[in-house]
Amino acid sequence: MIRTVIEGLGHYLPPRVVTNEELAQSMNTSDEWIVQRTGIRERRYVEDGVGASDLALPAAQKALEQAGLAPTDLDLIIFATLSPDVCFPGSACFLQARLGCRPIAALDIRTQCSGFLYGLQIADAFLRTGTYRHVLLVGAEVHSTGLDFSDRGRDVTVLFGDGAGAVVLGAREGAGLPSDSGVLCVRVCADGTGAKELWCVAPTSARMPRLTHKMLEDGLHFPQMNGRLVFRWATEKMPEAAQQVLDEMGMTANDVRWFVPHQANLRINELVARKLGIPDERCWNNIERYGNTTAATIPIGLSELAESGKLQRGDLLLLAAFGSGFTWGSALIRY
Repeated sequence: MIRTVIEGLGHYLPPRVVTNEELAQSMNTSDEWIVQRTGIRERRYVEDGVGASDLALPAAQKALEQAGLAPTDLDLIIFATLSPDVCFPGSACFLQARLGCRPIAALDIRTQCSGFLYGLQIADAFLRTGTYRHVLLVGAEVHSTGLDFSDRGRDVTVLFGDGAGAVVLGAREGAGLPSDSGVLCVRVCADGTGAKELWCVAPTSARMPRLTHKMLEDGLHFPQMNGRLVFRWATEKMPEAAQQVLDEMGMTANDVRWFVPHQANLRINELVARKLGIPDERCWNNIERYGNTTAATIPIGLSELAESGKLQRGDLLLLAAFGSGFTWGSALIRY
């Protein structure tokens, strides 16, 4: 059978480092308060004029170089983001042009923090059916230009940062066994009853005009979150989804070499890992340095893990995410 394998990994973070102390200058917060509740110590912000595709470009180029492929070898680009460069067209089209690809398929997906896993399932389906041979899957976010830096937005603003991660995926023959290299199982899900617990209301196509002075005054163009409810759902659904893919493959947490969760809150990740029985030394967390980069968190983590030399061929990776929608999912990959 055909397996979807990782051919190359890459990531890029903007150079500007924003510490908790810097945020405390514009809102009522402190380094101690943020670290205690989130585990975040700093994050990266773009400079003015930098969009999601600008961050995605160097990450994609690095992944292609590692894969030993040229942009003209790609057959599809999947761009996961909640912060596209413009309302339309999608950022995948901008990235396709800037990379210098052939006229290939390019699409954006909007499943927020679970975007990389949704994209992975889409890419896996295309590759395993022989529709495409090489797929570029990108997660890239620019949050800093859409945050409320007043006390009103404090609880959300301290969480987010900017960044991009990219994976080049290809098709390879496998034996249909758990020992195969590549994507072994991906499962994603959604429950729209929680959609308004973590969302950004404006601009909205339900109103004319889509953005008004009143919306701006009310801060409806900033993200809003029911933090306690999101925490509860995340700590329930992430281990549930992770256990599902392990069970489907006849594996246990002991088989997992690296757990790479979405980076939303260190407390969430620690609790999920404990529920699964995965020790800290097999969990990859970088939230203390980058905050929540939404769709980019998992590919950034994978790229950093490989770059560190700790990820070896044959290692079993367990990925899990939860986010706005509500959406969630998990995947098992043999690197």
